[in-house]
Amino acid sequence: MIVRENPSRSSEVVGQVEVACPATVDRVVRRAEAAYRRWSATTIDERLAALRAGADALTARIDDLAVLLARESGKVRADSAGELGFSATYLRWVTAHAGAVLADDEVDDAAGRLILRRRPFGVIAAVTPWNAPIILAMLKIGPALAAGNTMVVKPSPLAPLTISAVVEILSAHLPADVLQVVHGDAEAGAALVGHELVAKVAFTGGGAAARHVAAQAATRTTPTVLELGGNDPAVFLPDADLSPTAMERLVMASFATSGQVCMAAKRLYVPDSRHDEFVEAYVAAAGRVLRTGDALADGVTMGPMINAASVARVEALVAAAVADGARALPLGRTDPGTDLDDGYFLTPTLLVDVPEQAAVVGEEQFGPTVPLLRYTDVEDVLARANAGELGLGASVWSADEERAVDFARRFEAGFVFVNTHNRTGLTLRAPFGGVKRSGYGREYGEEGLREYAQTCVIHAPAAFRPGGTALAANAYPA
Repeated sequence: MIVRENPSRSSEVVGQVEVACPATVDRVVRRAEAAYRRWSATTIDERLAALRAGADALTARIDDLAVLLARESGKVRADSAGELGFSATYLRWVTAHAGAVLADDEVDDAAGRLILRRRPFGVIAAVTPWNAPIILAMLKIGPALAAGNTMVVKPSPLAPLTISAVVEILSAHLPADVLQVVHGDAEAGAALVGHELVAKVAFTGGGAAARHVAAQAATRTTPTVLELGGNDPAVFLPDADLSPTAMERLVMASFATSGQVCMAAKRLYVPDSRHDEFVEAYVAAAGRVLRTGDALADGVTMGPMINAASVARVEALVAAAVADGARALPLGRTDPGTDLDDGYFLTPTLLVDVPEQAAVVGEEQFGPTVPLLRYTDVEDVLARANAGELGLGASVWSADEERAVDFARRFEAGFVFVNTHNRTGLTLRAPFGGVKRSGYGREYGEEGLREYAQTCVIHAPAAFRPGGTALAANAYPA
């Protein structure tokens, strides 16, 4: 049994779910395989109509589900409602675009007839994390089901409740077993990822878990799509706007969901000549927009971390940086109605005078602290920003958009934001994913739809039509 506590009040139990043993996982996958035979035989219009109905049903439940999500994950209620609403929006985007993107492409000309078909894989296994459990599952559910696949979702044990409710809501508008959920830890995950009937695996999470997933999938040469972590740099060019609105946008880009976001701004680089101005503007902005407290309290913008281990890890990173000469500047305000000792809370901090070799610079901190680093040379800061094995996101800030775009072209990152970062810079039409050790495959956009369809070819060469000029028996194509 998985018992989930409230990170804002750790003694409070929010709910529990049954752990699926390998035999249970096997039964679920086999039901998904049987459902796939029927679901893939429906028309795409029928599938999209079912998904639209599911999106409408999810929208009707946002208010009560937002409370549940806030209680199990520590994500503040407004953000929880935002994530649920965005998930429904994305599902509707899928239903508006999948028909065209997944349609057959056909050419019939002097060279012959060529048909490119987009065919489903079969049963998709989705292994999803706790920090944005609904949208990160929906990025897989929507495209996979639209393409004619069936799906089994295994959520993180740290956030199993709301996604289970969402799967139930969507499933009410789908044939039986098209979309299912199983719960558990590594054993359940291995049973799902390594199952003989799983045709593709979609994973979002950390690098260590990803290596286990990829290795397990590789035993059956099962294709995977991996969206992993990032250590995103935000580089402010000398002419960057440091206005209150820009700084507020940057603060939330680092501290939304207590900094527990793969694409958060995690390293800040500012010109030495503007360092003090930047610190003053940043601290002031944080004072306006950061309010730490219970995820359900009105006006709170930053809740607790997910568990005690995460708090300890970030505390250790901050302590090590301070021991190396950095200064930790506390940010924002604390909600007066919250007892921070009741939950997994950590005061947000800006680290200044941070040595380049500090672990908080080289590692993804995944928590409410961010290091600020100085630079004097633009080429040097680009090299420093590109250092490391991760390459998920990055941002560049400049009053000259063309200059910013020129700089952005040289980032080693899968997604570069200009004059913003994190969720305010996303667009449904743009594919999102990493380079280097930040994964492969894409979500969002047309590429995200195509991840769940295989291109299969039918070719009738003109040479072998009646009256055609036939090729020799073993000829290469012209």
